[in-house]
Amino acid sequence: MENLLCKMLNIQHPIIMAPMFLVSNTKMVLAAIESGITGAIPALNYRTDQDFRIALKELQASGKTYGINLIVNKSNYRLQEQLKTCAEFRVPFIITSLGSPRKVIEVCRPLGMKVFCDVSDMAYAKKAADLKPDALIAVNREAGGHCGVIPAEEFVPALCNAFPNIPIISAGGVGDASGVQKMLGLGACGVSVGTPFIATEESPVSLDYKQACVDHGSEDIVLTTKLSGVPCTVINTPYVQKIGTKQNWLEKLMSKNKTLKKWLKILIYKRGMDKLAKAAFSATYQNVWCAGPTVDYIDKIRPVKEVVEQLTGGRSY
Repeated sequence: MENLLCKMLNIQHPIIMAPMFLVSNTKMVLAAIESGITGAIPALNYRTDQDFRIALKELQASGKTYGINLIVNKSNYRLQEQLKTCAEFRVPFIITSLGSPRKVIEVCRPLGMKVFCDVSDMAYAKKAADLKPDALIAVNREAGGHCGVIPAEEFVPALCNAFPNIPIISAGGVGDASGVQKMLGLGACGVSVGTPFIATEESPVSLDYKQACVDHGSEDIVLTTKLSGVPCTVINTPYVQKIGTKQNWLEKLMSKNKTLKKWLKILIYKRGMDKLAKAAFSATYQNVWCAGPTVDYIDKIRPVKEVVEQLTGGRSY
């Protein structure tokens, strides 16, 4: 039988190159498309709407399926503009993260655009499922970036049982073909894979960042709340050890204040993202590099095509 995700997205293998803040770009996604999978890019990777439009024109010209990731909580003050542009370009699929997908689904569904919703627990999955998205992305405990808290072995089957009419995509913990097969065996229709693609030739980040992914293992991955206020996985560099991984007493105090909470979230998010950007593209001792436990599968810097080959093992779906 034809794989459901492959059929939905018209791809050869049921794999999405996950949208990664700062890392994902058109070059990576086009390489992914050429290799028989697809990929998504965070809209926030583009500083201006003009830059975003240039990227969408390039992706659209491929004539293939690609996706855009939208952060849908209050920290993203550009959401309305980004959603409007996505709708104008009829982006094939949207991945929503960190908030309610309601507005995105309302805009995209009439245009025939698919919406996949990141979910990290059953309560939030129920809220998203009630809006009838095209798929739920089960962000599990092994995911990089803003990870979940439930192991894939529990989360994927639970979502499949609770929402039998909604396709489930597993995100986290997959770095080779056996990992893909394991997730499909749990009931997922496909996987979303990010970290193994950071250290690719097409990736725009610094050589230091890529080499750090080669040199470090899953035991070097830690959770920090200092970047966005939400737990996020990073490589435990000396600088991360120096600044700590938890919010300080003032940040915690302000987070409890109803009046200040919204603005603090935006401030923490902006400061954290600026810090990630500085570390990703320049030589600095302030190295805060986002990555997940699947750095274990990175042993050298190589083309996107070779990472896809590792994930598919020559298998056709």
